[in-house]
Amino acid sequence: MTTTLSTDTVDVDGEGFLTNPEQWNEQIAETIAAENGIAELTDRHWLVVRFMRERFLGTGTAPSIRSLGKESGVPIKELYQLFPEGPAKLAAKIGGIPKPKGCI
Repeated sequence: MTTTLSTDTVDVDGEGFLTNPEQWNEQIAETIAAENGIAELTDRHWLVVRFMRERFLGTGTAPSIRSLGKESGVPIKELYQLFPEGPAKLAAKIGGIPKPKGCI
């Protein structure tokens, strides 16, 4: 399935996650964030999104919420403030990577 985000056409799955991480850019990230209730990505949002992308691109899997809280430098409580609908799932979506395993 394809969809148009900002001025880019990208491949997404049934839940709106990009299926090709190479199609991602920061403008797409901002569009996905806005569509999911985050009006503006702050430096803290970007820290988490970039951590998720780097981990996925380096290992082939996205970090769990537990490792995200321990390793990203952003505590779990703050992660839920930044990404209220589920930090790992929403940060992955904004970051253009597949939904982490274990996310509903």
